[in-house]
Amino acid sequence: MSSLRNAVQRRAHKERAQPKERKRFGLLEKHKDYVVRAKAFHKKEDYLQKLKEKAANRNPDEFYFKMINSKTVNGVHKSRGDSDKYTEEELLLMKTQDIGYILQKLQAEKKKIERLTATLHSLDSQPSNKHVYYAEDREDAKRILSETKSVGGLPAFEDLPESIKRKTDSSYRQLEDRKNRVQELEKVYNEMALKQELRKKGKKRKLREDEIVCPTSRPVYKWRTERKR
Repeated sequence: MSSLRNAVQRRAHKERAQPKERKRFGLLEKHKDYVVRAKAFHKKEDYLQKLKEKAANRNPDEFYFKMINSKTVNGVHKSRGDSDKYTEEELLLMKTQDIGYILQKLQAEKKKIERLTATLHSLDSQPSNKHVYYAEDREDAKRILSETKSVGGLPAFEDLPESIKRKTDSSYRQLEDRKNRVQELEKVYNEMALKQELRKKGKKRKLREDEIVCPTSRPVYKWRTERKR
């Protein structure tokens, strides 16, 4: 009977729309919309009630060190003394480890570029070494031409299959991306190396633009000459 009940065509009941005199209130809220809104409202209400109970039952003598080691700035808690957490020697050691990691990644990328460049070949450029064959007549020329075709050489880039062309294009794009990554790593490495040198002991000053021999966009510093014992 259930199959026959489902086979009979039924009337599609449509939900009532907002009356014309109430169009200014927007869409008519359905029961499922009310359930979602009511759940969200009661969830917020319960959360506020729990916060009120915590505030009412809190211990006035309660103390923990975050009360004096942190402060509120624009409603956001920020810890005090994070900069004094490590000594100058510990900070310099961590900076050295960071710059060593960047240098390792830079060298690895350069090696990958060298291997990728060695495997890629310029297939669309013809080889420079060409052999010249001399034939005495047409028959001899046809024989020489057939022999050279049978021996063959490197095919041109246009004669390669589409799959090899796509792989070659992908390899060239990968090579270009790795070169860009090497430039970014070199820039980061130079900045970190400069910061590491500036953290070391010794009097130094930043040179003005008229004092720089080779103009550059990067800052140039000069250390005071000290006599070594």
